[in-house]
Amino acid sequence: MIQGCENPQVDPQLRRAPRVSYRMADVAAALNEPGTLALLGFGAGSPASDDPRFLQVALECFDAPAPLEIWQVDAPVSHGVDGALRWSTGGGWLFAAIELDEVDHGGPSATAQQAYEHLHRFVATHSARHVLRVWNYLAAINHGAGDAERYKQFCDGRAAGMGHFFAEGFPAATAIGHHGSPHRLQVYLLACDQPGTRVENPRQVSAWRYPRQYGRTPPGFARAMTLPAQDALAISGTAAVVGHASAHQDDLDAQLEETLTNLEALLASANMAAGFDTQSPLKAYVRHPTDASRVSEFLQRRLPGVPVLLLHGDICRRELLVEIDGWRYA
Repeated sequence: MIQGCENPQVDPQLRRAPRVSYRMADVAAALNEPGTLALLGFGAGSPASDDPRFLQVALECFDAPAPLEIWQVDAPVSHGVDGALRWSTGGGWLFAAIELDEVDHGGPSATAQQAYEHLHRFVATHSARHVLRVWNYLAAINHGAGDAERYKQFCDGRAAGMGHFFAEGFPAATAIGHHGSPHRLQVYLLACDQPGTRVENPRQVSAWRYPRQYGRTPPGFARAMTLPAQDALAISGTAAVVGHASAHQDDLDAQLEETLTNLEALLASANMAAGFDTQSPLKAYVRHPTDASRVSEFLQRRLPGVPVLLLHGDICRRELLVEIDGWRYA
């Protein structure tokens, strides 16, 4: 939790948060805009680009055509590739993304380990070495029983690959199951040359303290991260979890209500005003396509005017039907 007064004085030298928005745009034109750090397309039908800043995320959007997600910073941006990793940097910010095929790397645990080892080595060579936010997308996330579940294997491999990557504390993060290529792992991150402030939810046990029932290796992430200038909150994947237990099994509306309660608790822990607005882009990951319209109607009613990207994704626990993450700007 951030300590201090309601409106702390912010050092003007602290990095202003990247501006994240959803927009219908031509890929080439968006990449040519000043300060474009990253551009995300969603689903198999999204446009393609060889630019290292562009990533085709393996999650289908329930809205067609899907908008692009654009990250922009107040500086010129350079970019390149490093083996399987693509990157861009500007104004003290770093975007890095890696895609690996599990067939080539030995399954979900070994693939996650190699992805994180590569990211660790790469980020360590840059001044923007404070990792603030990570996204992880893997196929069939709930397949397997007990410790053989693919998500638990991913957590094992992620921890092995981290090493001392997050010695200063875990970043905010999301892990969602996609329905694309069955062996595809995608990981991308946002890092900065200045640290953020980790935020936990007093209603929930910190993820890295989960008991053994959730796997050999507890998930390694913070519930949210306040960016250096305290002008934005990067919110991790948030669902209907109270303490460490899932709540409201098989009750979609109750899970949505609990999720919004957890989101508000995070805002309070970060000393931010309650509620979300038109400048607060969120993603809602929905397990069952038949629930998409109901989730959309619920969020339009409870979060009017808030941009929400509705995506088909499996939550890391079988009993959870929906998860929300995103950004809240001060």
